[in-house]
Amino acid sequence: MLDIKLIRENPEKINELLKRRSPDLSIDEVIKIDEERRKVQTEADELRSKRKNDSQKIGMMKKNGENTDAIQEEVRALGDKIKELEEKQIELDNAQRNLLLHIPNIPDETTPIGPTEDYNVEVARWGEPTTFDFEHKAHWDICEEKNLVDFERGVKLSQSRFTLYRGKGARLERAIINFFLDEHTENEGYEEILPPFMANAATMTGTGQLPKFKEDMYKCVDEDLYLIPTAEVPVTNIYAGEILSEDDLPKYMTAYTPCFRREAGSAGKDTRGLIRVHQFNKVEMVKLCTPQTSPDEHEKLTKDGERMLELLGLPYRRVALCTSDIGFSANKCYDLEVWMPSYNAYKEISSCSNYGDYQARRANIRYRDKATGKTQFVHTINGSGLAVGRTFAAILENFQQADGTVVIPEVLRKYTGFDTL
Repeated sequence: MLDIKLIRENPEKINELLKRRSPDLSIDEVIKIDEERRKVQTEADELRSKRKNDSQKIGMMKKNGENTDAIQEEVRALGDKIKELEEKQIELDNAQRNLLLHIPNIPDETTPIGPTEDYNVEVARWGEPTTFDFEHKAHWDICEEKNLVDFERGVKLSQSRFTLYRGKGARLERAIINFFLDEHTENEGYEEILPPFMANAATMTGTGQLPKFKEDMYKCVDEDLYLIPTAEVPVTNIYAGEILSEDDLPKYMTAYTPCFRREAGSAGKDTRGLIRVHQFNKVEMVKLCTPQTSPDEHEKLTKDGERMLELLGLPYRRVALCTSDIGFSANKCYDLEVWMPSYNAYKEISSCSNYGDYQARRANIRYRDKATGKTQFVHTINGSGLAVGRTFAAILENFQQADGTVVIPEVLRKYTGFDTL
């Protein structure tokens, strides 16, 4: 969440940055509550001081044999008033925190400004969009023809937008996961994590999924547990409530998990195939670092994601998201978009975000600065490395051949055991 001290000291600047996201955003109500809360706190502190002085006075009066009934009654009244003010302060603290939990991160000054995704900026491009001299097929048609994904039975077993991989399709999906994990751990220095696939409300709040996006989550009945929407949630929160040594930073972590999203509000979008489903596999990259190194670490993480696409030979582009399109908790974000011939367009396959200290404040993840000995909040960074189902789809579409076969990228063959589908 945003730093209340920063809000107090720079209210106009914070409002200006938030309005780059949306003209409806404002911290005015937070400031109003904060002023009232501080007024109540000051009044309570003054009454506590008076109660302390009066209590000492009572002791002196008793020592001198004076009657203390009246002043004792005043002290009791002070206690009642202090209790009332403390309860009011707790109420205002909760109201302020609730407001802050619903306010997104302020965008970085380098994030492009714009009211819609049309203002996103293409930063770089690798490879040329795939073209064919034959009638090419969409990945969902290839999946059905080759019995790689059974869409109908996936729906039968669960509901719409759930899929069933089988045979070589299941093996290819697993191969992609193993390839990503091996590359990140063996060649890029990430520690492999296998976290729980369910997270409690505190963990979901730490990374910003709750309370704002509760409708997008799958909640367990009668349990304080949610199916995770991304490995970012449990992996970022591993050190929630802890103080790390600066020598422990940066931390690089990568994890495979299934991801579960209700995709509320996505009716009618990408209804066919593997692009937008309720359960999908993903390999995530997560970093914890110091504020000084976070811009460079964000660039490096993005390049780690790009490297996966380049090793697979998939054409892609990097796009800097504008202020209205970055995620709720992010201050800066690059999308990596892979070329999908069936759409004749690039489709997101990874979002690489820098969150500054926004998530760390929510999750209370700190480190001790070696120079000052003081504790500071870490910066958190993450990105998909990559979304596995979308990688699967991109391979089928970009590497299909005129004879109907699909060539498997060379880097995957030791995992699949086959060269073509």
